[in-house]
Amino acid sequence: MEKLITLIKKYWALISYLIFGGLTTLINLIVFYELYTWNHIMGYQMATFVAWLLSVLFAYITNKQFVFNSHQSSKKAVLKELEAFFFFRILSLLIDFVVLQIGIGMLHANSLIVKLIDNIIVVIANYVFSKVFIFKRK
Repeated sequence: MEKLITLIKKYWALISYLIFGGLTTLINLIVFYELYTWNHIMGYQMATFVAWLLSVLFAYITNKQFVFNSHQSSKKAVLKELEAFFFFRILSLLIDFVVLQIGIGMLHANSLIVKLIDNIIVVIANYVFSKVFIFKRK
């Protein structure tokens, strides 16, 4: 049992990222599915953007507080962190659009399957961006 606790503590950032990344992905998929696949309220590009925006806001809050334990308190430091977070999330949004354009736009594959594969790629990219560039330890 002690070894398990030690492993959990050692890899807590990765474990919690996977948990909150999973919840972020779930938010992204549900919003996308509701707006595009289920109700066709908007095209897949706009549905992707709305899903991205809501999931990024959730991800910033959970990553900052629970995953990377960022304790930036000055307004300047928080704004810099938020700016970096959104910059790299915009970068991953571009990855998102490219994968969807290829999968849905060009290959006409099942939109939900393409979106799921897309989210796996984006979650991995976002973890690397967050760990290396955004919430890096000083």
